[in-house]
Amino acid sequence: MPLPVGLTRNAPLMLSLASALVLAVVYYFQYGLGYAPCTLCHWQRVPYFAALALFIPPVIWGHAVLRPVLIIGACLFFANALIAGYHMGIEWKWWTGPMTCTGGQLPADPQAALEQILNTSLIRCDEIPWSFLGLSMAGWNMLIAAGLGIYAIAAILGLRTATQHHHGV
Repeated sequence: MPLPVGLTRNAPLMLSLASALVLAVVYYFQYGLGYAPCTLCHWQRVPYFAALALFIPPVIWGHAVLRPVLIIGACLFFANALIAGYHMGIEWKWWTGPMTCTGGQLPADPQAALEQILNTSLIRCDEIPWSFLGLSMAGWNMLIAAGLGIYAIAAILGLRTATQHHHGV
């Protein structure tokens, strides 16, 4: 079922506000509560920053650019959900993560082992520093990003419906 026209036309604003809120929360966790992000946590922030920039054109040029912006936005949010799901799988030990984020096994050669230790982040991607209702921040991000992607798709479908009704189809 498509969204009402108001929620469709205001989707860029709503998705921008949601992206800003998610970023505000993660920065509060980082700087206010002292939870340092791992490499994958940083990767998960990129689509939210991109979404903030992406949703500016409809504000400037109106609804003529709304459909392509929503399509790109949906792709960003679904990509973020995939990154978060990958991160969650690493946290739950379903698969191993990148060596720079999890440490991995040390090589037998002492020089290579030292090099790996020096190039590995101190914040590990395979540990869960915080969880709520059994989900880590990556798990919550996966749900939020997927939900925002679904909202963007629903807004696209709402545009189509609104256009059909406007043209008498």
